[in-house]
Amino acid sequence: MRAVITVLGKDKIGIIYNISSVLAKYNVNILDISQTILQDFFSMITVVDLASCSVAFEELQDELEKKGKEIGMSVRIQHEDIFNSMHQI
Repeated sequence: MRAVITVLGKDKIGIIYNISSVLAKYNVNILDISQTILQDFFSMITVVDLASCSVAFEELQDELEKKGKEIGMSVRIQHEDIFNSMHQI
């Protein structure tokens, strides 16, 4: 099963480290990652594989949102099928 993680906020040092450390803690594999900085704003979209995840999806979601609050970023995770359904025309 795959999921899409989005991270948005003011650019600062350590954003990718903080998010990837949560993923590594729970055995979530990063399949693809794209990030950009527009002026002072950071955005990242990451596709991850949840097949080996050691916690329930909801717990991972809570941990990512908690980490986002700690670093002053908006962090969201959605199952890939829900993400795709929301973005189909």
